[in-house]
This record gives sequence, structure tokens and C-alpha cells, in this order.
Amino acid sequence: MNVNDDFSKRVVMHAESIEWEDSPMPGVHRRRLDRVQGDLDRVTTIVRYAPNSQFSSHVHTGGEEFIVLDGVFEDDYGDWPVGSYIRNPPGSKHTPGSKPGCIILVKLCQFDPDDRTFVHANLYKLGSVAEANRPGVRSSPLYKDHQEEVCFEFWEPGTSVSMAADKGAEVFVIEGGFQDEADELLKHSWLRIPSGGHLHATAGLNGATVWIKRNHLQSMV
Repeated sequence: MNVNDDFSKRVVMHAESIEWEDSPMPGVHRRRLDRVQGDLDRVTTIVRYAPNSQFSSHVHTGGEEFIVLDGVFEDDYGDWPVGSYIRNPPGSKHTPGSKPGCIILVKLCQFDPDDRTFVHANLYKLGSVAEANRPGVRSSPLYKDHQEEVCFEFWEPGTSVSMAADKGAEVFVIEGGFQDEADELLKHSWLRIPSGGHLHATAGLNGATVWIKRNHLQSMV
């Protein structure tokens, strides 16, 4: 079943309002944000691993990127605590699981087929740079190529943030929250902005820590 597959529309989803669904593996559940079915399902989802649960070993033909939101995610490449951002490119293979349990935001099959770049980073260990001409905003770049740009951003309380999304964008709230149009986005809320759209956000009283991916949705319209 496709979910939020009309990429011409603005979409806001709040994780806590989505029911957990069973996955094919015991102890692993998910909350779908979007999905486009095909030979390789293009999926954005929140996945919860119960303690001592595990997925079978598999190859990510279309690549995988994820952020650890809670607990510790474990695979062949290491143990990844809260704040970890991982990119496993097309052709990579692992056996994911978690002894203590964890929750992750996952995006599958959204890579350039020729991408072979691994990224292992952590929100709480990266430095951040003040953004020129954007008062109250600091950024931690994560990845950039010809079709996408990925970063963490830190918005001070009350900061107004404007961002053009000429080729689309996604914003996921790690901590804090912000207001955009008529929507209030809180911790673990997700916003997808269509190509040609715009973000006009105001950070909340506690500021906002967000993950942003942009310039990657034009081909979906």
C-alpha cells in the first residue's frame, strides 16, 4: 500500500499519532511516513526494535540512511547510540538489531544508484557552524552531492527560519519544535515540502534541533 505518495502535496506527520504496525520480523514495529511501492519500495518510516530483536541479514540494493532517535542500534559496522546519522549506500549489507532496544528514522531506496559513500556521524559529537545571513541558526553538514543535501540544524528559541525548497525538502524534529504555516511540529514530527514550496518556520520556546534533507524530490512529482 502506498502512503503519502503524492509528492506535489505538503505533508505533516506526528510520530506519536501513528499506530505501530508489525514488520515481518518479531519484535520490530514501524510507523510509515511515506511509501512508494515498486521493484524497490521507496520508504520513509520510524522503526522500533524491542530489546534483543534483530532483522535478518540483507543487502540494501537501493541504499539506506537512518537516525537513531532512542536506544542503541547495532549492526555489522558498529553500535550506534542516540544522535547517530548513518548512510549505508547501495550494495551495502548488514544484520541490524538492538540488545537494549531502539527507535530509528529510516529512509530506504532514495540514493543515487552509483553512490558508494558511507557516512557515520553523531549529532552530539559534531561541531556546528553559524549560518551566514541566518541569525539564530547553526548547521552541521552531513552529506552533499548533485541530487541532495543533508544536515542537522539548531534553531535558537523564537528564531524565524526561511528556506526555499525549489526541489523539495524534508524536515524532521529531533528536539524542541517549531511552527510552520498552521502546523505546530514537535519532537519526532516530520514535514515534507514539495518542489517549489517554502519553509516559513518559527522555533518554539525551547528552540529546535532538526534534520533537513533537500533538493531530492523534484523527480518524484
